[in-house]
Amino acid sequence: MWIFSIYGFYSIACATNKDGTLDPAVVMVRARCKDHLQNLQKRCPELASSKILSPPNRDYGYRLIIPKAIWVAALQELAEEQTWGNFKNEVARRMGSDGADYTDALHDVWRTMYRLQESETRQGWS
Repeated sequence: MWIFSIYGFYSIACATNKDGTLDPAVVMVRARCKDHLQNLQKRCPELASSKILSPPNRDYGYRLIIPKAIWVAALQELAEEQTWGNFKNEVARRMGSDGADYTDALHDVWRTMYRLQESETRQGWS
C-alpha cells in the first residue's frame, strides 16, 4: 500500500519473519526520505518510540517496523484530520519550500494517474 499524506510518502508492507515468511500482524512503514518518517512520528506519538531503521541496499532507505494495529490507529488519525479541498496545495502550504521536492513529486504522480484515466477514456471504458 502506498500512502501520500501531508507528512510524506510511505510504502507499507508486511514485515518478514526470520524464516522468510510474512508476518501479517507486523508492518514495515517505509519511506524514501527520513524526514517523512520523522514527520509521521511527530504527528502520531505512538510511533515515536519506534526506531527509524536504515538497512543497506534496500529500495526504501528508511523504515519503521511496527505492529499493524498501531499502524491502523495512525491511519485513522490521519484520515480524521482531513479538512482541505486540494491535497497538493495543502502539502505545499504546510511544507513550504522545505517540501518542494515532495510537492513536485506529487504533481508527477498526479499526471501519471491522470494519463491512466485518459487511457481508459480513450478506450471507451466508463
